[in-house]
Amino acid sequence: MIKILIADDQELIRQSLQIILDSEPDFEVTDTAANGVEVIRCIRKERPDVILMDIRMPEMDGVVCTQIIKENYPDIKIIILTTFDDDEYVFNALKYGASGYLLKGISMKELTGAIHKVYQGTAMINEDIASKVVRLFSRMAQSNMTIQVDEQQSRDLKNSEWQIIVQVGSGLSNKEIAAKLNLSEGTVRNGLSTILSKLNLRDRTQLAIWAVQTGAVNKVFRDEE
Repeated sequence: MIKILIADDQELIRQSLQIILDSEPDFEVTDTAANGVEVIRCIRKERPDVILMDIRMPEMDGVVCTQIIKENYPDIKIIILTTFDDDEYVFNALKYGASGYLLKGISMKELTGAIHKVYQGTAMINEDIASKVVRLFSRMAQSNMTIQVDEQQSRDLKNSEWQIIVQVGSGLSNKEIAAKLNLSEGTVRNGLSTILSKLNLRDRTQLAIWAVQTGAVNKVFRDEE
């Protein structure tokens, strides 16, 4: 019996998935959660084998939740099940240890098959996303898998700019960053543009990769605690 935890901020999706998956003879939905904080709480109560994890959830998103879970419960398999295929979401989810990244448009047959395969140790990625992942990691490999930023350039960053970098590295959109930092979306866009200029980076994806690779995200999180 494969124990499954469903994490999605939309109640209808949680309930629908639970009904369908519970009807499978070898699946048991142990619990459902509306955000990352609830996911951690559910895991402590009853540890699942596989988590179906949405990306955009309140309080704690799926990317940050994936990182925390894999650091503390490495045996739990995580499948990102989302409508978003933005580069930063894909990269960070896989970087932190997700075993699968699927779009919600897949059929239930494909989903149940993916759960079985991930449970058995196979990684599963949507065909639509696979080419994106290959291109992304190919670009990283061509640059020795490192985004280079001059140390002096990073020293010139203001604390407010670091706050934006933290959120970009965690996979948040401009709208989500604005809400979290109590800023307007325009301020976030302008701040991001300034950051990219200061660090001489091409785009948001490069910034996210740099933040993760250098540990900048974790360093700032620790400083804030």
